[in-house]
Amino acid sequence: DPLPPPLPKKQLQRAESLPEQRSSQHCRGDPTPWAGSTLHSTPPPHLWQEEGAPSSIPPHNNPSWGPKKPLTKSQSLGEVVAWRSPQKAPSPSPAELTFGTADGELGQLLESPAGVRGVVLGCQAATLARLSARIQEDLMGSEERQQLLEVELAGKSWAALSTLEHEPCCESGDAWYFQVGFAFEQSQLVLAAKVPKPGCASLGLQSSLGVHCSIQRLIGRFTNRLPQQLVLPGSPGEQSRSPSREEPARPVLQVFISPEVPYQTLAGFVKGSHGLHRTSPGHYERLACLLLLQVCMGLEHLRVQKVGQGDLSPENLLLVQCPCPPQSQQSKEASLGLSLPRLLISSFFKVKDRQRSCSTSQEQDRTEGLAALSSPVADELKVGMLIYQILHVDISLEKALGFRSNRVPEIPSLSIYSTGLKRLAMLLLHRDPCKRVSIEQARSILQVLLWGPRQELFARSKKTLSLLQSWVEVKRALLLLKFAENSVGAVGSPGLEEWLCCQYFKEVTEHTLFQVTQALYA
Repeated sequence: DPLPPPLPKKQLQRAESLPEQRSSQHCRGDPTPWAGSTLHSTPPPHLWQEEGAPSSIPPHNNPSWGPKKPLTKSQSLGEVVAWRSPQKAPSPSPAELTFGTADGELGQLLESPAGVRGVVLGCQAATLARLSARIQEDLMGSEERQQLLEVELAGKSWAALSTLEHEPCCESGDAWYFQVGFAFEQSQLVLAAKVPKPGCASLGLQSSLGVHCSIQRLIGRFTNRLPQQLVLPGSPGEQSRSPSREEPARPVLQVFISPEVPYQTLAGFVKGSHGLHRTSPGHYERLACLLLLQVCMGLEHLRVQKVGQGDLSPENLLLVQCPCPPQSQQSKEASLGLSLPRLLISSFFKVKDRQRSCSTSQEQDRTEGLAALSSPVADELKVGMLIYQILHVDISLEKALGFRSNRVPEIPSLSIYSTGLKRLAMLLLHRDPCKRVSIEQARSILQVLLWGPRQELFARSKKTLSLLQSWVEVKRALLLLKFAENSVGAVGSPGLEEWLCCQYFKEVTEHTLFQVTQALYA
């Protein structure tokens, strides 16, 4: 816009004589165009001139913006200079760093108080988190794809599914599982149709449990008659059916669809692994630790949800083959029948609000031991019992809680894991509920048994927080180097055990290790 004619000299003097206070009031709160554009934002285009040109500000728009040289020049010139000066870019966080990060940005980060050590540790933690997320997606599938599949299955019934086998691929304590096919995104997916047994509780609770690697996921449901070609073991009339007779009407059943297809229950695995335990005790008991770790992680997830409690009966703990086991496992452990499967908690019931009793009376323990199984505290007892069951030691919970001392049945020392598992079982089955370790502590003990630190670390050095912190930092670095070396070799993609290891070193602290090693190596 053209500049207006100059104001009379008399008006110009009055503008110069305005008090300073009024000018500051406009700068602070007067909602005028100039108060918002010059002091608090980028100058308008007609002010993009050489510095020191106060005449570029129209004096008639605001009395306080008259040609008063000290005020006008200092504010307009100062703001223009500040606007022209380049702003210093914020330093990237360690999680944002890559090998291609510019040296200028690296220099800013290295000058921070954390220094090189802080940058390296931050990069390691961020890398472990990314690796863990990628491996989890390989194990469970993309969450976005699972949601799309769930939408696609809505309203579908047996007609949309193709029966792949006539007999169940797995039978648990409360359901039969059939392999079925479903066309999705130009591919044929293999899913599991879960048919609850008569008299079993409804499985609607599972839909509110969230997503977790150790929790069975249901992505579809419908109610319909079971197809004639599917055989339910033990059903009346199944043995006497003949092609000449008229097919009896099948019952109407509720059916649930799961993306994980089980091949066995934990009870079946334990029953058939006596020979493996004798011939390969080290491999087998390490596998036991990994299975128990998955149980504890699933229970932790359920406690966070505060909705349901898992049924830890071995008959209702499902084993699912991982999609792509590493080649190292295929060559060594798979030949022995020791490849690590995913363990899924598949049966649930609502949590009962019962407080943890701290009675040390042996009589109360004897009478209330079995009744405690209906409370959330029973998780510790059940995991303790699972240790004995997996290690083929016959024991009843009533017998374990009825001892007059804290001694529990002996677990044979067959490998480096035997002593630790025996110690964990004793801590979980302590007669005094207040002295039992929690599920969270049991999970940490299993992680230490699997990946250290082992007791020999403290043979030459006193156990301190500084020593444990250094151990964690070195092990994280070595773990990442292992991933890097395996990525260029013929080892194959990381699997379930690598994901569990990442979860450990991503979250563990020296304070947790100090407490866990105190309990484990006492």
